Amino acid sequence: MAKVSIPDEVTAIANDIKNMKIRGAGKIARAAAKGLLIAANEYKNGMLENFLSYMNHVADILKNTRPTAVSLFNAISYVLSRLEKSKNYIKSVDEAKLIVVRAANMFIEYSLNAVEIIGEIGSKRISNGDVLLTHCNSSAAIAIMQKAHLQGKNIKVYATETRPKFQGHITARALARAGIEVTLIPDTAVRLVMRKVDKVLVGADTVAANGAVINKIGTSVIALAAKEANVNFFVAAETYKFSPTTVIGELVVIEERDPKEVVPESYIKQLGDSIQL
Repeated sequence: MAKVSIPDEVTAIANDIKNMKIRGAGKIARAAAKGLLIAANEYKNGMLENFLSYMNHVADILKNTRPTAVSLFNAISYVLSRLEKSKNYIKSVDEAKLIVVRAANMFIEYSLNAVEIIGEIGSKRISNGDVLLTHCNSSAAIAIMQKAHLQGKNIKVYATETRPKFQGHITARALARAGIEVTLIPDTAVRLVMRKVDKVLVGADTVAANGAVINKIGTSVIALAAKEANVNFFVAAETYKFSPTTVIGELVVIEERDPKEVVPESYIKQLGDSIQL
């Protein structure tokens, strides 16, 4: 393939996903679809074969940002599978670009509608007077709580800080803006407050074929605390969070973040090799 530059906006989206400026599996998926859309619109070379290679290259850049978020891979698959299925019938680059743009817009609309539907369905599980606990920042989980609040249900929410990137602060702000009573707690306080909680509600990065849920670090500890206290634990997830490769036995890649997200770089240098991070 002749060398074709990647649009700056696409590179910025990839960097924002990788650096967690774009957070939440649904938002990541929609950002990936938007990246493909922009890449298609900005393509200037006239060769159809080069366009197909170019789009696959852009897809690889986006895929390498967050390996655990299957929503990212499924969003890219949703868009490019439509291009792949049509490649023997399309006759021009403009036609191919239109397929990508339409598919990307369809996915973004589908994703947003899914959150609304989950909010409607999930809110039926919330009772008036419930005390809820949530972890990290999930659009689907927030949609359920907001919908329950709009239905007139009096709910209170404990939101974990979710260290080290503090995504729980985003959740707490969103709930507070919606008029929901919310208390921000340290992650380590979960077991203490669980006795006051009626239901736990979280999102998911990935759902495996056997029903296993992969989510923000700390989710499993909260699930164990909920089980100990006999508190129902709900996972709100769109269908594009399901990992198709786990059906054939592949394991989900668990992302390991930079240690500098936990402690300052100066402290890491001070430790040397004496302590692993």
